[in-house]
Amino acid sequence: MAETATADISTTEAAPPVTDAAARPRLTFDLDVDICVIGAGLAGLTVAREAARMGATVAVLEGRSVGWNASGHSLGAVMPGFGFPAADLIDRVGIADARELWSLAQQGADYVRATATADIMPEGLLTEGALEVSNVDVGDTLIRRLQTLGGDFGTGVEGWQVDRVRDVLKTNRYFHAIHYPRAFQIDGRRYVHDLAALAEQAGARIFEETPVVGIDPSGIRKRVVTPSARLRCSDIVMAGNVHIGAPAMRLSGTLLPIWRYMGMTEPLGDRLAEAITFQGSVADTADIDQFRIVGGDRLLWSSPETTWQANPRRFAKSIQRRIATVFPKLGPVKIEDVWSGVFGQTVHGMPQIGQLRPGLWVLSGFGRQGMNTTAMGGQLVARSIVRGDDRWRLFAPFELVWAGGPVGRVVGHAFGLWLRGQSSAAGLVSRYRERAKGRESVRERAREVRMKAMKARVAADRDRAIALSRRRDDRGGTHR
Repeated sequence: MAETATADISTTEAAPPVTDAAARPRLTFDLDVDICVIGAGLAGLTVAREAARMGATVAVLEGRSVGWNASGHSLGAVMPGFGFPAADLIDRVGIADARELWSLAQQGADYVRATATADIMPEGLLTEGALEVSNVDVGDTLIRRLQTLGGDFGTGVEGWQVDRVRDVLKTNRYFHAIHYPRAFQIDGRRYVHDLAALAEQAGARIFEETPVVGIDPSGIRKRVVTPSARLRCSDIVMAGNVHIGAPAMRLSGTLLPIWRYMGMTEPLGDRLAEAITFQGSVADTADIDQFRIVGGDRLLWSSPETTWQANPRRFAKSIQRRIATVFPKLGPVKIEDVWSGVFGQTVHGMPQIGQLRPGLWVLSGFGRQGMNTTAMGGQLVARSIVRGDDRWRLFAPFELVWAGGPVGRVVGHAFGLWLRGQSSAAGLVSRYRERAKGRESVRERAREVRMKAMKARVAADRDRAIALSRRRDDRGGTHR
């Protein structure tokens, strides 16, 4: 998104995610609390903040540092709903439960907006609107999705025709789009660190560099073991990602690790406005490219997914090529920085939220879901523990499913390549058909011009023949 321009980009979200400078202590002493949250990402910090605000004593244990992984490496786009297709959600749980789930997800988006605008974001650093653009010409599919999102779920959406899309994105790679006017973008890196500060202000205690090496969830008082201390609590919330490790191997085994690599361009000046004038986030329907403008004249671009970790710098050239492919008008661009984050993708495609056994909670699987669902899940679990809210049961149909281990990663990588290949081929076909349609339109217009010219000649010949006949008749009348 276009942010307030400034000479010092380190004060805006144009800078890449970095580790919070305010390091927090390790847990080096035994502790007794109401709730222990394992993982200081967006979801875990939301649980901690909300539970503390409701009067619970909370400790957050983080094996590294706040927001070091996926939570601190997001595009910062806050969308409605889930990464799970809305029509499939209705098929899976029925229209009534689907609407309630969608409403919860919207409440999550509202929570992020309220928190960011009231406590975190300076004026001008929250930008509105998001586009989901199609790589293929699928107008009928667009209409059906609009009917589902707007009619069944009451989501504010607009359908954009091809001309309108290409008016703001100067490329022939995209066709129709769905515009979400109430979606918004924030500095995700700043949000996660300030959310930690807000949780601490509410009374939660956060301990970094404190990996959990074991848990005992039996009994009324649960036990959590770290390398240098033990913790007792009534409830444990496992809000970790694929790195949660030994204490919850069952949980980490249900998550397919997915890496995305983000690239930040050099300042592009006026030429960026010649290629992109939309100030919100953009994502294609094939989940290949995600991008937005930051810092006024820089482009933040997210690469396609991969199930394998690599040096982020290796992806600089591939991101550079993608930008050149999609927006050739930009010309060569320099990638100034690249970084990565890994998130856990569930097999069923929905987040894992709920109680595994009395006092043991799971809050995970937010890959592809968006920041709104982390806020939703955090609020839901906190209210469930402190106030007995049982709406977490809406997620019961999306239980823990093993992701296949190393074989699952291979299959996931191959499937991703296949999907991107399919999307690329479909895009080529759509663009070929568009060009063919354009050529046919040119030929049709030429035929129309020729037909008009021919009709004009026929009419002129007819008029000349009539005039000639009249002159002959006139001469004949004179002779008589």
